[in-house]
Amino acid sequence: MTGRSFGPRLTANGAEFRLWAPNAKKVDVMLDGAPHPMQRDDKGWHKTEIAGIGAGARYRFRLDCDLEVPDPGSLFQPEDIAGPSEVIDHGAYAWGAADWRGRPWAETVLLETHVGPFTPEGSFRAMIDKLDHLVATGITALELMPLADFPGRRNWGYDGVLWYAPDSAYGRPEDLKALIDEAHLRGLMVFLDVVYNHFGPEGNYLGGYAPGFFSDSHTPWGNAINYYAPEVRAFAIENALHWLRDYRFDGLRLDAVHAIPDQGEIPMLHELSREAGKLAAETGRHIHLVLENDDNIAAVLDPVTDPPRGQYRAQWNDDYHHAWHVALSGERQGYYSDYADTPLGHLSRALGSGFAYQGEPSAHRGGTPRGEPSGKLPPLAFVNFLQNHDQIGNRALGDRLESLAKPEAIEAALAITLLAPMVPMLFMGEEWGSQAPFPFFCDFHGELAEAVRAGRRKEFAGAYEKYGDDVPDPLSEETFKSAVLDWRERDDGAGAQRLALVSRLLQLRRNMIVPRLAGARFGTAAVADDGMLTANWRLGDGSTLRLAANLTDSEREAGAAGPGVGTILWGDDWNRIIPPWAVTWRLEQS
Repeated sequence: MTGRSFGPRLTANGAEFRLWAPNAKKVDVMLDGAPHPMQRDDKGWHKTEIAGIGAGARYRFRLDCDLEVPDPGSLFQPEDIAGPSEVIDHGAYAWGAADWRGRPWAETVLLETHVGPFTPEGSFRAMIDKLDHLVATGITALELMPLADFPGRRNWGYDGVLWYAPDSAYGRPEDLKALIDEAHLRGLMVFLDVVYNHFGPEGNYLGGYAPGFFSDSHTPWGNAINYYAPEVRAFAIENALHWLRDYRFDGLRLDAVHAIPDQGEIPMLHELSREAGKLAAETGRHIHLVLENDDNIAAVLDPVTDPPRGQYRAQWNDDYHHAWHVALSGERQGYYSDYADTPLGHLSRALGSGFAYQGEPSAHRGGTPRGEPSGKLPPLAFVNFLQNHDQIGNRALGDRLESLAKPEAIEAALAITLLAPMVPMLFMGEEWGSQAPFPFFCDFHGELAEAVRAGRRKEFAGAYEKYGDDVPDPLSEETFKSAVLDWRERDDGAGAQRLALVSRLLQLRRNMIVPRLAGARFGTAAVADDGMLTANWRLGDGSTLRLAANLTDSEREAGAAGPGVGTILWGDDWNRIIPPWAVTWRLEQS
């Protein structure tokens, strides 16, 4: 799939415009108020080439001499989703890191970020000034939450409607390219979160002129996208290639793929992976594709094959997060109820074989079986984390783990997460223990805004009863501002100490763990009744990585977790008594 079906294409004489609108009899390109008729073919495509048009031209499509809409393949919307689309010349940017080919998956340490609150300026350009911080900390990959154009000036990004256009709230396309280019010059990969399971609720006109985009199946956000239709399938796959090729993202994280019910006879996700793999092979680049998938399908994961050939490097491991969250916070509501019986037992299983749910019934999901056996996968098939945008923001107050658990407990969890042979991920500011909340925020108006407010009040009814007006209004600009990171925390007191801890752990990971990850496999993991956790993994060089941790508030007798063989990488060589929240890592050579 090398062509571009959607969006304008610059030609030797001007620009070609295309729109798939099978329900429209007549479509015009509107330029400076003047209509330019398009020719319709028997498949519902409307096309025309207009001489003298170049980069910077702004246009709309007029349907049947009435409704004017933006191009669904728009490359930029300088005046938001309802404004005109702008022609962009992606070949004009002069890349400074033109020889960048990426990094192997085993070297990945992710930092998930939202462009808006990452800096006070909230822009692509402002993020560049923080890249050296990532490098110094030991982070190797910057992950951006979705950028597809959304309504208003602030949004989590999951309400995007124009998938090819980075939102103008953060800057222009060349500003995003500058961020990626500067990251590459520093040896950092850049990932993008993309959403192929729904369109946002405002500014999506596709249902009117191309109803074949949608099926009768339902998702939490409305009718599902119909990937049986070749045009719709191309729209998503070409979009993935657009970000990987035109912006040189190193990887994509695909949001909630369990909510894509109509993928086609050959699953759209399989074809997307194969096409991304072809791009990687043609360019000699490392390209990494990651899933969020509540179904825990092990069969679609393959962190080894490079380039990808229909599968995905890894999955965000919600099981790992949920087990830790229950163990650290004591919360048991919602999906945490599935982990409330033995949180450390679920954590042990996630450390020992990937998923905690590998076919067992999930009470939270009505008793239906969830997941597949995952212990034969390499550990690199899992992205482990203690916090992310969902697990912070899908709380009434948007409060972080720092407000729910003791510092020593969090630091023990970090010592395990950052040194285990799975890929670790941090959420922006977590590296210094930021206290900034990350509440849900958006910029809708009118009835839609009130519907969002009502939905949040229903979802968090108990919290509204408890906290009242302290629950942030998702539509308020002040809610967004509360999420902006205070970078001064990084250099003061507890923030500096936490950052130093994370940096030491990541340096140890880089020097002692990463070189041995190729060929690593799961070993065993167990948790005793007294809260002592032990685990081991066979690394690629034949050595054994061993973990022992006291995940309680009390001292414990060392027992089998006492002095062991091998070199201590982290922690102490316990004799008889193990302190609370103590973690020791050893490397035993074969």
